[in-house]
This record gives sequence, structure tokens and C-alpha cells, in this order.
Amino acid sequence: MPATDKLTRHATMRSHARSIPHRQINLALDWGREVNVRGAWIYAIGRREVARARRHGVDLRSAEGVHVVCSSDGAVITVYRNRSLKGLRPRHRHAA
Repeated sequence: MPATDKLTRHATMRSHARSIPHRQINLALDWGREVNVRGAWIYAIGRREVARARRHGVDLRSAEGVHVVCSSDGAVITVYRNRSLKGLRPRHRHAA
């Protein structure tokens, strides 16, 4: 799992501009749903992750919707908020 000490310059600028503190980035990296999309790893916190962490005594409510995009070498490329996780669902191919 990547760490916030490997934030790219772009990710640092985006986290400041979008008011996403390092603490929330770390929470996403530790507790977030992990999905490989087009060669990048995305760690996202949704309702299920908030509920799972709550059972372990961790409050993720402030980080709900945070997405952290990492390169294959573990560098954090960018961060953003989006409460919809629909784009992270696997797409099913229909047989023709």
C-alpha cells in the first residue's frame, strides 16, 4: 500500500485545493476499497468502508467519498472527493 510520503507534486496541489488533509488520504489508503482501473490503483471510501471501520472503532465519516489514485509504483497521483462509487464497479461484458 502506498504512503502519503510518496505524494506527487500534483497530488499535493490537488489535496490542498480540495481541502483533503493527509489524514484522510491515509485513511483511504488504509481502509478504502482497492480497485485497479486502467493501470492505476484507486482507494476509495464509501458507505460500506465507513460501516466496516466503525465496527473496528475507527470513524471514517469525514473521509467518506475520498478517492486516492496511485500509480503502479505506489506514488499518489491525485486525490478527489466523489461520493458515487459507480465508476469503480466492474463492468460486465454481455455475450453477443
